[in-house]
Amino acid sequence: MAIQIYNPFEEMHFDMHTCFLTGETLQADTEPVSIFPEWVLKRYNLSDQTFKMLDEGTRIQYKNLKVPYSKAVIEQAMNPLEAEIEKAFCAGYDEVVKIPEERLFQWMAKLMIGVLFEDLRIAQKKLAAQNDILHVSSFLKARFQKLHWMLQSLVLPMEFKGLKPWSIRVFRVKYSKDVFHYKDETNNLNFSLGMNDFGIVACLQDNGEVGKKLNELTDRIGDKTLHPIQFEELCARFIYSNYLLTSYATYNVLLTDEKVTVESIPLSAKNNTPLFDHWDDNMYGQVLANYWKPWGLTMKEIIMFPNPPISFIENDYNDEITDLEKINQPY
Repeated sequence: MAIQIYNPFEEMHFDMHTCFLTGETLQADTEPVSIFPEWVLKRYNLSDQTFKMLDEGTRIQYKNLKVPYSKAVIEQAMNPLEAEIEKAFCAGYDEVVKIPEERLFQWMAKLMIGVLFEDLRIAQKKLAAQNDILHVSSFLKARFQKLHWMLQSLVLPMEFKGLKPWSIRVFRVKYSKDVFHYKDETNNLNFSLGMNDFGIVACLQDNGEVGKKLNELTDRIGDKTLHPIQFEELCARFIYSNYLLTSYATYNVLLTDEKVTVESIPLSAKNNTPLFDHWDDNMYGQVLANYWKPWGLTMKEIIMFPNPPISFIENDYNDEITDLEKINQPY
């Protein structure tokens, strides 16, 4: 019998009695696990701090953000992944870059899908109180479903064939020791994280196209140490580029008795249009302003017509990567 993939998004089924990864009914004594791992909560004193949810005005303490998994999933999949990630992340950039991209993807997808689980439960509860039900577009359902079944590579024999479904880049960044800067964006499945001495930015369902588009820049950066404001600028470029994609990721999925094979289909432009829409400096500036909020930079400071948006990454005169010591901004 062919391996089966669980899809909670078909019926929009999200409760605390069903394993969110496999769909099996949980034993009565199974405790849900923290979406953000305990080592992160402890290291950065986040347990009692609040996390802003998708629903405007809803904030939940980090320690109360939980997702249900079976004991077998926790012991055989989640714990080994978390131990591997903790060891590398605490050691820093030199160890993080050694982690296979598939493992980084699994960890990022685990966080993002966990937060999404809680966001959807909040929305369902709110609508149920109004005698209504949650409606999610078929496009978003399909996108969430793809991320979810790729995460099932933690518990199913799964091979990613051909192109990688994601763009993931790791950079060396000079952070102060208390920073844990997490961002996700569910519509386009964007992820970024800054901590310790590194930053990760990822588009989790672009079939590698955003990474390819920005390769020339990221290759020039290499393993140079970046200022946090430079890393956040990189994140803005990745996220805005992903937004500009005119084609959506598709996959050939083969289920057999032995394994699941996922083959990424190369993205292609349609009707003679480019693969990426036209870059609009004003829209990009708005994205950049969001990522530069910690430094208080406004749109008026970022874009001074007729000049393009300012950059802390590249020198205005020769396009060389700006040395972080020349950036007069706090860490």
